Amino acid sequence: MNVGFTYDLRDDYLREGFTEEETAELDAAETIDAVASALSVPGHTVDRIGSVRSLTKRLAAGDRWDLVFNYAEGIFGFAREAQVPALLDAFQIPYTGSDGLVLALTLHKGATKHVVRGLGVPTPDFAAASSEEEAAAVTLPFPLFVKPIASGSSMGISEASYVETREALAATTRDLLARFHQPVLIETFLPGREITVGILGTGPRARVVGVMEVLMTADAEPHGYSYLNKKHERARYRLIDDRAAAEAADIALRVWNGLGCRDSGRVDCRCDRDGRPQFMEVNPLAGLHPVHGDLVIMSGLAGLPYVALIESIVSSAGKRLLAV
Repeated sequence: MNVGFTYDLRDDYLREGFTEEETAELDAAETIDAVASALSVPGHTVDRIGSVRSLTKRLAAGDRWDLVFNYAEGIFGFAREAQVPALLDAFQIPYTGSDGLVLALTLHKGATKHVVRGLGVPTPDFAAASSEEEAAAVTLPFPLFVKPIASGSSMGISEASYVETREALAATTRDLLARFHQPVLIETFLPGREITVGILGTGPRARVVGVMEVLMTADAEPHGYSYLNKKHERARYRLIDDRAAAEAADIALRVWNGLGCRDSGRVDCRCDRDGRPQFMEVNPLAGLHPVHGDLVIMSGLAGLPYVALIESIVSSAGKRLLAV
């Protein structure tokens, strides 16, 4: 196939003046090279399109593809991950991954939790706040955990996200609102294990690739998989196969299919003080860094090498397109 490849290269945005943290969701050249190389192994011709702006120009010039491998995160707005899929839908060009509706919904953690709760999936009690005054009115019991409502890659998550007092809640809320210009999500803190579930496929073909526990190292920031813990690799990983893993896998598939996610992604859970997993967030556009991507790590631990993972995503898209 002639496969187009959409993505957002981090270096491009850094050159425009965006900060390291603002571009944390975007990808390094080595990731783009790795995905393109893996796509070419089965014999596909890979056309590197780039960002939504580049895609717009290419479409206007009349360029078309058999399939687009979509890996574009976007940079502006709550619907930024939906921009490429929406544009491809307008031109009836098939692509890998979830559609614009799913990507816009799941980027907004608060909206996602409302829908997931409607599916009967357990998730910590939560509130959203767009100001210090709204945060001060939250009646959830402490301790709480505070993070930007629509950011990925642990952006905005630090040891200050864990708050035990009204004063700390106000300070963290004030800082995050100023830095990220979006509401914050305030959740009941869950003190248990950090678990992530990898999924490949769509609908009845969706399957769990692996259930992985994220363990912080001794020098990690406490209370979570923070931005600095990720950046400085202060975590280790292991596949798990116990009661919590089975419950997390069940939650993940219920969320995946309930939201209409497609082809590949990750569902993150955290355990409460009784050891029972609860839904935290879903990432239907999971990172594919060949070494550090969580989906890549658990796929490798489960015996699925990188090239096979990329081809599985393409194969999943092909199967659902044939079923239309």
